[in-house]
Amino acid sequence: MKLELRGITKRFGSLVANDRIDLTVEPGEIHALLGENGAGKSTLMNVLYGLYQADGGEVLLDGVVQHFEGPGDAMAAGIGMVHQHFMLIPVFTVAENVMLGNESTKAVGVLDLDAARAKVNEISARFGFHVDPDALIENLPVGIQQRVEIIKALSRDAHVLVFDEPTAVLTPQETDELMGMMRRLKEAGTSIVFITHKLREVREVADRITVIRLGKVVGEAAPTATNAELASMMVGRAVELTVHKEEPKLGEPALVVEGLTAVDHIGQLVVNDVSFTVRRGEILAVAGVQGNGQTELTEALLGLQPRVHGSIKLDGVELTGAGVRKILESGVGFVPEDRNEDGLVGGFTIAENLMLDRSESPPFVRAGNLQRGVLAEFARRTIEEFDIRAQEPEELVEQLSGGNQQKVVLARELSRELRLLVAAQPTRGVDVGSIEFIHKRIVSARDQGVPVVVVSTELDEVEALADRIMVMYRGRIVGIVPGGTPRDVLGLMMAGEVPAEGAAA
Repeated sequence: MKLELRGITKRFGSLVANDRIDLTVEPGEIHALLGENGAGKSTLMNVLYGLYQADGGEVLLDGVVQHFEGPGDAMAAGIGMVHQHFMLIPVFTVAENVMLGNESTKAVGVLDLDAARAKVNEISARFGFHVDPDALIENLPVGIQQRVEIIKALSRDAHVLVFDEPTAVLTPQETDELMGMMRRLKEAGTSIVFITHKLREVREVADRITVIRLGKVVGEAAPTATNAELASMMVGRAVELTVHKEEPKLGEPALVVEGLTAVDHIGQLVVNDVSFTVRRGEILAVAGVQGNGQTELTEALLGLQPRVHGSIKLDGVELTGAGVRKILESGVGFVPEDRNEDGLVGGFTIAENLMLDRSESPPFVRAGNLQRGVLAEFARRTIEEFDIRAQEPEELVEQLSGGNQQKVVLARELSRELRLLVAAQPTRGVDVGSIEFIHKRIVSARDQGVPVVVVSTELDEVEALADRIMVMYRGRIVGIVPGGTPRDVLGLMMAGEVPAEGAAA
């Protein structure tokens, strides 16, 4: 089935998310839609899938203009979508999820689960998915859950499949398996739209690449294009993709964590007997598929987890139970994984956000009075140093782009004397150019002797920054290995496999 999008425009108030976008996907083609977070890729696909109504333009399938009032119309026309966050019910079986919304019944009105099981088995056999129709979704690894999403779409005769950031929750091995599935689907004649911001993956599997920047198509490329060429199209300028760093000059052990456990609000053990050490001048990268305890680990280090046991010592001082303010005042810098939720106050100015950690003490506050002149000068200097693209220090943070918001968080934490930097997903949702800058600043902090803990689900980022890599799986440490450990080894560890003897460091 041939898919054509002609002049698609979608507005949200004054924001033009899609600006007259044209896109053609041929039958049996894998067409990658490449762009930074916020470029408009997912919005465009949500228009195609009937989740949004376009303000202009038209969708054609095999030359016929379509009018989708909702996802049901899109599915009926042969379009399926595999969302980044799976649309599955955990307590249902595979077969029950596949038939949900498209239920068939037997003569007496009883759900025909046998037909659903047969459909799952037939599609699994055809594409080599190996999925048990009677397995509960909650018991399946995320890679298999994604296969269920694909089976669900194919069971409704989807001829065009949209994959929205499909590798975000996969290990490297699961990513490779997904690429193989996409190729098999292509060989069967399915047209695929592959939404991503990952250059490595798009070059590996795409037949053609369309690049979107700020809601507009800025060009088309072949998969033979280099990473540098694609990054330049995404950002609009040349970008340095390699992180340059010298061998670490290791100092004394600074952060020593022993037997750390954390229990969530329902009594589930989310960090399980974790012990590790970070030396001065070292970057320890924590890798793993999202949801394996990394978030709770960083929160425990910052005193944000209420039910924590074990020991967290920084330069010999116990921090467990110390409280967030005391931990920050002890010299811990924190870049949270969700800057909007935990890192910034959107309605505050840039200047006000830059002093959030130090709003009760000199130089910004004396005798209970805000020193506005001191704050304004500090903000101007910091904005320049960290290349924050803003008109003035009094501009509201919520008016900045995602990359510039992240720079505000980083600037605040790195503009004070640190004894430890904890950075969780430090480049999530920022453009390639901002990634380049943020990585340089993190390496600079390490070179100044600051111990650094970086938590990232992006293996490229882990490989670029890490002196050592600690992999977590289901709340435990699978192993700690040197930076430069091969991706396939890290992928196996991310799936829970303990590294071979001698790999730990």
